[in-house]
Amino acid sequence: MSEWKELVCTRSGERCYYQRHASGLPVYVWPKENYSTTYAVFATRYGAIDTAFVESNATEPTVLPAGIAHYLEHKLFENEDCDAFERYAATGANANAYTSYDHTAYLFSCTQNPYDSLEILLDFVQSPYFTEQTVEKERGIIGQEIRMCEDSPSRRVFCNLMTALYHNHPVRIDIAGTVESIAEITPELLYGCYRNFYNLHNMVLVVAGNITCDEVQAVADRLLKPAPEGVPQRAPVAEPLTAAQPRIEVHMPVAVPLFYLGYKVPFDTRSGLHDESAKQIAAAQVLEELIGGKANPLYASLMEQGLINPSFEVSYFSGPGYGVWLMGGESVDPDEVCAAFKQEIARLKEQGIPPEEFETARNAVYGRMISQTDNVESCGDLLIEAHLCGRSPFSVLDEVASLDIQSVYDRLLTDFDEQACALSLVLPITSEV
Repeated sequence: MSEWKELVCTRSGERCYYQRHASGLPVYVWPKENYSTTYAVFATRYGAIDTAFVESNATEPTVLPAGIAHYLEHKLFENEDCDAFERYAATGANANAYTSYDHTAYLFSCTQNPYDSLEILLDFVQSPYFTEQTVEKERGIIGQEIRMCEDSPSRRVFCNLMTALYHNHPVRIDIAGTVESIAEITPELLYGCYRNFYNLHNMVLVVAGNITCDEVQAVADRLLKPAPEGVPQRAPVAEPLTAAQPRIEVHMPVAVPLFYLGYKVPFDTRSGLHDESAKQIAAAQVLEELIGGKANPLYASLMEQGLINPSFEVSYFSGPGYGVWLMGGESVDPDEVCAAFKQEIARLKEQGIPPEEFETARNAVYGRMISQTDNVESCGDLLIEAHLCGRSPFSVLDEVASLDIQSVYDRLLTDFDEQACALSLVLPITSEV
């Protein structure tokens, strides 16, 4: 029987437990006594960017249609007898799933019967069932979803930005793929992807809430079987440092223009790995607050002028071979807003970050992260992200608490290159010339 290792946050005293189950699956449990909710996530390191991979015993990459990870996520909920949602209805759990750029996750939350729901989760994710008929039926459903996304202004403005920023990296392609790419998906391809990526060594289970390690392990012991060693590797991608194009515009039925200003972070895309340290992520989170937080005088000024509204955000996200800064929302004059933030970034680069502003931003980020540990879903998501990025669960929180101003300034200097910048706009149809 595998031993549980206690992982403790030195700052908050929060603790969770980890083991590598005998099957090969990494398992994290975050007990929250006296909480009414339990949240569980069963995830695999397989997402939309995995359109080419090298099997453990191969030398040449296998190329896949865009959108196949998302397609597989949809199909796993069905088996020969019923679908997983019908089974969850009997336990009272709320179930869902999602596909991101770099992973796919299956999850549930409940206030009763957590171990029964956990059995369902581990069972159906390990029970693929694909036929020509069911795959063809799903093609129409996902095709409709793709067309709906194409008609969504908020989706279009984001997807267009990724296309403008990236030349080659598959992060430039929508997670659901295209109508043309999903037409290539077959049961054989789905089974091949499942066999390679849904290996327990390539997956992770997280359970947070009113549960115990022993009970979680008992369910795992019943449902998990030893998996073969060896997981596929992401195929390397050659990605230039510059943006593919500086500006992209479309016209759609919106009342106010939508925009995203994006900066592509220079990564070594050849490794196929997520190579940011906990300290680099902590610096990015504080920099988000410094540039776009509500305490920033520029934010207040633009709000007062009516140039931005509460939809405006500054955020950073990253994964294997990609990292993007986003600034955007709704604005009657996106170009003026973008110019103002570019000027603010240039000012901070030239003059440095004021120590008092740094402390305010760091304290805001730290307080927000501490408060998130009171929510079981936030706890579960934190564990998933940390594991998939190769970090210990509380490393970013600890790094934020001890972060120095120079680390944030270094990110500011390296991450905001005008040659790696693009602007995506969705404009009202009435403004089209």
